[in-house]
Amino acid sequence: MKTILVPIDFSTHSEYALEVAARMARTHNASLVALHMMGLSQAVLTKDDSQEVFEAMYYMKLAEKRFEDFLDRDYLKGIEVQTTVQNYKLFHEIDSVAKEFNADLIVMGSHGASGLKEVFVGSNTEKVVRSSQIPVLVVKNRMRNEPMGKVIFANNFDKENVSSFLKAKKLFDKLGINMRLVYINTPGDGFRSTQEMEEKVADFFIEAGVNGEFSVNDVVYYSAYSIEEGIFTYSNRVDADLIAIPTHGRKGLAHFFSGSISEDLVNHSDLPVITFKM
Repeated sequence: MKTILVPIDFSTHSEYALEVAARMARTHNASLVALHMMGLSQAVLTKDDSQEVFEAMYYMKLAEKRFEDFLDRDYLKGIEVQTTVQNYKLFHEIDSVAKEFNADLIVMGSHGASGLKEVFVGSNTEKVVRSSQIPVLVVKNRMRNEPMGKVIFANNFDKENVSSFLKAKKLFDKLGINMRLVYINTPGDGFRSTQEMEEKVADFFIEAGVNGEFSVNDVVYYSAYSIEEGIFTYSNRVDADLIAIPTHGRKGLAHFFSGSISEDLVNHSDLPVITFKM
């Protein structure tokens, strides 16, 4: 990992993301790119009227000054940090910035408060996740420890998830992290017997070309009434540091969650989530 992109809106949540990104950069000798999106209208930027031009210049200077203050953090000392202020208004454009800086990972904060579905669906975070070709690490709260310690990759081992699995494997191999593979077995996904799940997993590993490296015994088979319930219950049981999941570019994350889970259980899981596009 060489470059981590951090979208900054000067909120507390983006500060949490910046701190996590800094820890990772220090651990893996990477640099940071801090991005702020102003969202000025094109009329303000192109209009000849001098007042409009001065207004645009004012907002640019204001953003640069806020960046200077926001990045004055002890935990950033010794880490290479680039800043970029872009006039993007649409969050899917962050993917263009990631490509421009050749970023390996996007780390961003989320205001979501009650579970994976509420964290992502309909939010700016989901817009980034849906369009990003690189992994997106979503941070809800200030993290006490390195977020990528004990990682679980939750999956139903459909073959459409092979590409996201290989992306996750590539990243975690690069970071020297072993991910725990979890098959969430639910009624909504066609509840399967142990033998049926193992056969599906074996076919998945063959399709992914890793059947010599992984076997059906490397997967935890966990049954729950919904995928979300299974992810959270299992991650809490093993004291995971990070949840990794696949996501679909066209549908976003909404399709990944079927059924519901008590708000109490969801609210007690403050784990960061990293997504890999199918």
